Amino acid sequence: MLVVAFIRHLEVEENAAPRTVGNYSHALRLVSAAPGFPGWKDAGPDFYRGLLYRWMKAELSRATIRLHFSALRRFYRFLIERKRLAVNPLKAVLLPKPEKKLPLLVNQTQIEELLSAPLRVEKQQQAPGWMPLRDAAVLELFYSSGLRLAELVALDVADVDWISETARVFGKGRKERLCPVGAPALEAIQRYRQAAGIQSGPLFLSKVRRRMNPRAVWLLLKRYLAATSIPISLSPHKLRHSFATHLLDNGADLRSVQSLLGHASLSTTQIYTHVTTERLKQAYDAAHPRA
Repeated sequence: MLVVAFIRHLEVEENAAPRTVGNYSHALRLVSAAPGFPGWKDAGPDFYRGLLYRWMKAELSRATIRLHFSALRRFYRFLIERKRLAVNPLKAVLLPKPEKKLPLLVNQTQIEELLSAPLRVEKQQQAPGWMPLRDAAVLELFYSSGLRLAELVALDVADVDWISETARVFGKGRKERLCPVGAPALEAIQRYRQAAGIQSGPLFLSKVRRRMNPRAVWLLLKRYLAATSIPISLSPHKLRHSFATHLLDNGADLRSVQSLLGHASLSTTQIYTHVTTERLKQAYDAAHPRA
């Protein structure tokens, strides 16, 4: 009952994103199914240290372990706020430091190659004529505004303001933000809308004229990536990484990039400063005679 009340609190009172609710539910199920679980009110630091050890021994990634414990911390905070518990047992549990993995990136020349692919690649048979234009608009908007995949597929026509050249986006926790949209992306969206005859409702449509789902975007990206010389596997999230890094490379400040990405914490955005520093070092090593 405690977990059910917590999940309902996330959904109704905090308006948490479905993915967050799913991740937290999964983490709590894992813990409650762990050997020797004594119950939420009786599980102490020793139990959670043992659980942490088992997860690390099972070679769960540090990111996954930290995500599970983030769910647990939020759950116990909820119990304390509701006076179901007096002390958070996780306060005495130290977690492994996060791995510092620099995201793989594509350079600006490769981005241009990818963005032009929908209009170069042969159209799929029995597909509406407007679909390559839709695909071009999807890729342009990804790179133009650095949206998350869920944010992009959730866009409606009314969310794009042609006068202010912005898109109204609802990010994690349904937090609203305005993202600038560049002229090439706006033009690509306009061409697609005119060809598909879209006046209102979902912005990006499937072949049967329903809202696109995230898997369809993954598949179109995979298809067009195969028509480029880009040597790495590319996901929608890596386009977001490239968006942020290219902004910093060209002089944008970190706070602005944080706001554009919709990050709640500046520390999340700081990974991109490490990427930019690495790129500067590579340029230095390649060009400086005394490197």
